[in-house]
Amino acid sequence: MQSMAKEPIEPIPTHIDTNPKKVALGKELFFDRMLSKDRTINCASCHNLQEGGDDNLPVSFGIYGQKGPINAPTVYNAVFNFRQFWDGRAANLQEQAAGPIENPKEMGFNFKDLIQRLKNSPYNAKFHTIYKDGITKKNITDAIAEYEKTLITPNSPFDRYLKGDKTALSKDQKEGYELFKTKGCISCHHGVNIGGNLYNKFGIFHKSNTNNYGRYNVTHKEQDKYYFKVPSLRNIARTAPYFHDARTSSLTQAVYIMAKYQLGRKITKTEVAKIVAFLHSLNGDLPKNIEP
Repeated sequence: MQSMAKEPIEPIPTHIDTNPKKVALGKELFFDRMLSKDRTINCASCHNLQEGGDDNLPVSFGIYGQKGPINAPTVYNAVFNFRQFWDGRAANLQEQAAGPIENPKEMGFNFKDLIQRLKNSPYNAKFHTIYKDGITKKNITDAIAEYEKTLITPNSPFDRYLKGDKTALSKDQKEGYELFKTKGCISCHHGVNIGGNLYNKFGIFHKSNTNNYGRYNVTHKEQDKYYFKVPSLRNIARTAPYFHDARTSSLTQAVYIMAKYQLGRKITKTEVAKIVAFLHSLNGDLPKNIEP
């Protein structure tokens, strides 16, 4: 099959080069509750890899049942994002991996104590077989990031369509993709991850009525208020509720909201249904042997 030329969306590659030993170590850490202060949660608590790579909750719960401030993004295909977190405060997966561990409302730990805990466990020998300096903050986050690089979901119906399989999509899905482009959704949702590669203001044509300032929380620049990293639409049908504030669990309603706030244009019920059909074609294959 030959790929379609000059499309604004690219298929997910079927493989990313990684270090197998680091991946195996990172996988163990991702699922280990030792990383939280009270040993009650792990990375997978907020990122269910059997579903959409998030937790399908409006906000996540950390140690002691504390509620987080924002909807958890999916970890699937995060390697393709230009920054991590809704406000882009982490430059890459390794920086992101440190965030939840140190966040008092998430894992509530600190790396000094975590490193000592891991040194008093079988992890001490495992780290030394891979890293000359053993267990350090840098090496812990490096291993987790290496594992997260493998969490990609290629071979979606839409990817197969992009590669030349014209039968991979239904008539409504094909028409939905054309609407996705002509209505303007494609202006922010493009590239390999169909998003995740720029910031945009939430509430361009209408006030979004959100209490979160987004990128402003990092830069403290007035022009960055209400700017967020554009989320990936990969596996979007699996990752409800939607938006940073989880304002809807309906994919149909999410399309209506985007048309109003971001595009400032009317959209018919039939058009929305076709766009939603297209969005369902973005569900890719989950990795095999996800858990340790």
